[in-house]
Amino acid sequence: MVEEKISLPKMDIEGYLADGAAVVAKTPEIEAIADKLHDRGYSNLIYLGMGGTYDELGPQVYFVDKYAPELDAFLVNAAEFDVLGNKRLNKDSIVITASASGDTKEIVAAVKKMVDAGIEVVAFTKADTTLGKLATTVIPSPAITGRCDFSYYMFNILTLRLLNRRGDFPDYDAYVAQTKNIFNDLLEIRKSFDPRAEEIARAYAHESYSIFVGSGALWGETVLFSMCILEEMQWVRTRAVSSPDFFHGTLELVEPGVPVFLFKGEDECRALDNRVEMFCREHTDKLVIIDTAEYAIDGLDPKFRVLVSPMILTALTTERLSRHYETYTRHNLQYRRYYRQFDY
Repeated sequence: MVEEKISLPKMDIEGYLADGAAVVAKTPEIEAIADKLHDRGYSNLIYLGMGGTYDELGPQVYFVDKYAPELDAFLVNAAEFDVLGNKRLNKDSIVITASASGDTKEIVAAVKKMVDAGIEVVAFTKADTTLGKLATTVIPSPAITGRCDFSYYMFNILTLRLLNRRGDFPDYDAYVAQTKNIFNDLLEIRKSFDPRAEEIARAYAHESYSIFVGSGALWGETVLFSMCILEEMQWVRTRAVSSPDFFHGTLELVEPGVPVFLFKGEDECRALDNRVEMFCREHTDKLVIIDTAEYAIDGLDPKFRVLVSPMILTALTTERLSRHYETYTRHNLQYRRYYRQFDY
């Protein structure tokens, strides 16, 4: 029998798998950094982001809260920190941040203040960038294809290793062993979803307004897709609202003809997603549900699925659905009118 060869439009499959293997191979280096941070001690974890990196780091705070209730972790917007500061930051904090470009000005300004104050800053960025030269510890990504699932993987390794050393996540070794082939699994998930992604984009790419709903570990990726992908890269008007907040304002905008995208997760907040689903099935004829629970990862213990759910959602939406939106809007994902085009 000849094996069917499935292609993914606008994706370098071989490059993705090679980069994924390089990211997984980075695990011992990240573990060593986490061990060093644990051994020196810290009072809390500050996840510092801006725009997309703020959204990507959001699940890490969720995971700390879930597995380590006695450890404080906070998600901090760099632009707000630059003007407001943050009273939770102290000399014993560990700041974890990221910037693919290494020159995100709000993050650079915040990190300079933090390092000048003698605070440990771990940055996922290139070592030779402005941020890389400022941070006390740099974790460069070996990947060149620039995918969010690579970032999620590395963020998880750092956070979960820190929790493991505290005794809060004893299943760390099992998690690492079971996710060593995660990028092969995510490739297969992309293949299975791609026909549906094309159908969704064909149906909704030209809508004047769409609502995006998510919660829990998926909330950051929900905002990232609606804001950084559809708004910034496609100039599509969206409204991102969390499942718990949906019933305190946004529900009044739902009616026949209004698209609602519900990203259903696999954590405690799924009950909130279900409530949104029941309402929207009654009040709009344009409900799109993308449920990470529908996509299998071989050999993964169910208790770890929440940890990889943001990787699954980004594979489905940021990585595949966006490509089909680009086709139907005829708007290049790389084109910007304002973002980084001039000073503002």
